[in-house]
Amino acid sequence: MNSKSKKKLGDDLYLIAEIGVNHSGSITKAKEMILECKESGAHAAKFQSYKAEKIAAKDSPSYWDLNEESTTSQFKLFKKYDTFNNEDYIELARYCNELGIDFMSTPFDLEAVDFLNDLVNIFKIASADITNFPLLRKVASKNKPIILSTGCSTIEEIQGAVNELNQNGASEIVLLHCILNYPTKNFNANLGMISGLKKKFPDLHIGYSDHTHPCKNMSVLCNSYLLGARVIEKHFTFDKSLPGNDHYHSMDKVDVVNFIDKVKEIDLIIGREEKEPLESEKLSILNARRSLYASKDISEGEVFSNDNIICLRPGKGISPSKIDSIIGKNAKMFIKKDTLINFNMFS
Repeated sequence: MNSKSKKKLGDDLYLIAEIGVNHSGSITKAKEMILECKESGAHAAKFQSYKAEKIAAKDSPSYWDLNEESTTSQFKLFKKYDTFNNEDYIELARYCNELGIDFMSTPFDLEAVDFLNDLVNIFKIASADITNFPLLRKVASKNKPIILSTGCSTIEEIQGAVNELNQNGASEIVLLHCILNYPTKNFNANLGMISGLKKKFPDLHIGYSDHTHPCKNMSVLCNSYLLGARVIEKHFTFDKSLPGNDHYHSMDKVDVVNFIDKVKEIDLIIGREEKEPLESEKLSILNARRSLYASKDISEGEVFSNDNIICLRPGKGISPSKIDSIIGKNAKMFIKKDTLINFNMFS
């Protein structure tokens, strides 16, 4: 979140466009994507800082859909895209600053944490590192807000990670519900877990990191927002039709614009929490509510009762909520049927 903002991370929508390595090693393409993120309304452009040798063993098997990404080795896939060096990330961070969009990059090793500390205002930790206590402790020691994804984790593991972060200096923690499937089928999204995490961790903001295929109405992201997710992360690409890597489950510029517009509509529809009549309801209060009327002719001195009083619209007279204070009183005059009862008619 922009360091100038006084609001905390998670108070309002904070959309992280996860460029990751969808730039395919091109600084030019990475900058073009940052510009698209900014123009579409995303709040942060995020990358991934890793070297294959520091993240996976050479015999590490895949865990993604091989129909979408055919590389069967984690090491080989990471090796394809770990081409950026420190100078590249410095250049990208500077470009983000020029455009007025937050620069983020997920560190996957301890050295990356130290390097990124001068470039980021917020640290993001990937789901797979929720049990990587050395990395958690290192990130927490930087005393910056931390966004932690919780894919494929138990409540006990999440609590353990939160404890480690708190004990080692984390200034603020946001948990992201996440399903660690690439891609995630809609029926596996389990957005109800957002509500579950809110109950288990009431003092923390709960957001969402999405790996489903984006659809035209952005229903998964919109529903996560309705459930209270305000920090939302989704992979970003310049071309969703490209094969392999993360393009196949990424949103593009059009999707971001669409989602931001839908969030504005949702906010407009949800409105405010405090229940009170709106200005637009004043006419309804007057004409749709009821007043006390004479249901038959009432003689002078006759006792008001449920037999001679009826509740009819509009509400410009005595409210039916006051009927108990009128029943049993005597009429001071003759009152014709269908006459609006007023306080001058009884003693």
